[in-house]
Amino acid sequence: MLTISQLAAYAGVTVRAVRHYHAKGLLPEPDRDHSGYRRYDAAAVVELVRIRTLAEAGVPLSRVAELLEADDDEFAAAVEEVDRRLRAEIRERQRHRTLIARLAAGESLALPPEAVSYLERMREYGFSERLIEIERDSWIIIAARMPEEVPTLMSLKHLQLEDTGLRQLYLDLGDLVDVAPDDPRLPAIADRVAAFIEGAANTVVQSDLDVSAFPPVSQDLVELLDAMFVDSVPCARRLFALLEERGWTGWTDIRRIEPNDA
Repeated sequence: MLTISQLAAYAGVTVRAVRHYHAKGLLPEPDRDHSGYRRYDAAAVVELVRIRTLAEAGVPLSRVAELLEADDDEFAAAVEEVDRRLRAEIRERQRHRTLIARLAAGESLALPPEAVSYLERMREYGFSERLIEIERDSWIIIAARMPEEVPTLMSLKHLQLEDTGLRQLYLDLGDLVDVAPDDPRLPAIADRVAAFIEGAANTVVQSDLDVSAFPPVSQDLVELLDAMFVDSVPCARRLFALLEERGWTGWTDIRRIEPNDA
């Protein structure tokens, strides 16, 4: 007869595991000897090894008792079901591993390839990292809301970035993100922003792009992106007011102010 420690050693488990299986009703508790100690026989070793094997194979403890009592057909069906569940878990784990691996890639974790390529191009051209961060966060939100439309929208962004004159204007605006609302340079910056907007509009016209084919951005998304810009750029509200003086309104959905709008 074996003590609980000897039983655990035979089956390759811990004493704590044996007690856990007792508590779960998987392994019957034996009678105690005259000294009050549990004593186990060979059958207990066999049963414990079977329990351990099923548990190590990934069978939930709630199913172990059922499998121990199943006939051959029932056992085979149950094992097949467990195998399907394990395969599904493996696929999910692989998906998690893919996501974790993408963490090392930084921006590609939350952005589609077209947007990542755009941000990389901005870095190659020497844009400030602060400005790139604002662009990145904006595109994370856009990609989350309208993922299928990102490639189309990005085609316009890449076109603007590759335009030499427009790119230089954009680069000149790098200081915008750190300008205070009362900074005396702000009116001149607003002039440059207006020039950028005008240049961007001309780039679209010259490229023969069909703007009507571009997917519309919902008003709630426009408001969210505008609010993020306001939170990120101290001078944003003052800049918006100056741009209106120069004939432009909005930011994410910027448009020319027509005479009948005034």
